[in-house]
Amino acid sequence: MKNILTAQPIQTPVFHLGDDLELFIQRALENEKLKEGDVLCVTSKLVSLSEGRVVSKTSIEKTALVRRESDHFLGEIGYGCSLTIKEGLLIPSAGIDESNSENGEYILFPEKPFQSSENLRQKLKQYFKLTNLGIILTDSHTTPLRQGVSGVALSYAGFKAVRDKIGQPDIFGREMKMTKMNLLDGLAATAVMLMGETNEQCPLAIIRGAPVEFCEKTDPKEIQMPWEQDLYYPLYKLAVT
Repeated sequence: MKNILTAQPIQTPVFHLGDDLELFIQRALENEKLKEGDVLCVTSKLVSLSEGRVVSKTSIEKTALVRRESDHFLGEIGYGCSLTIKEGLLIPSAGIDESNSENGEYILFPEKPFQSSENLRQKLKQYFKLTNLGIILTDSHTTPLRQGVSGVALSYAGFKAVRDKIGQPDIFGREMKMTKMNLLDGLAATAVMLMGETNEQCPLAIIRGAPVEFCEKTDPKEIQMPWEQDLYYPLYKLAVT
């Protein structure tokens, strides 16, 4: 019998700049404690605020900030945004966020999101006395040719993000040549759909029954596709700077 996948958003008080993230999560989960094999999804904005990753709007023009924070700047687009590559994601404006900023600052991505995920995992494992625990730092992004935003993982820790199906047969016995399953972003999208995008105040979500293999060491290269090898590279290669 397969595990039943469940996702539960957790409503919390407002998280303020410089607050202790570990303590905040512990208090938020007093009534719904983490269990063995859970995956905790945390909006990356909480991590950014806990790490002081904000920039005053009066200190720098946004386009200059986006160029500074981008790994690759692809150009300005509509809606006051720029298209960039940041932390292995094709994402608007290097992930810089203005929504739900308490004092109106720009909120940047965590400086080292994979290290932040691992640090949080270790602390929560110890607090809740767990062996297997996954952490996902979530964000939202757009999908080309689709309306609306959906969840995506900025980083993760504690489990394998990709399931390799190469060499396995399809239902007619034909061997799969290139198929891999992106479990990570599927889980992130599920969580963010329930966490909400505006004033829901649900920056956390617990996923139970996730079909993942837990591990102690996470390698970011497992999920990240080198942009030169990406299927969509021909669409943006001339714009990369």
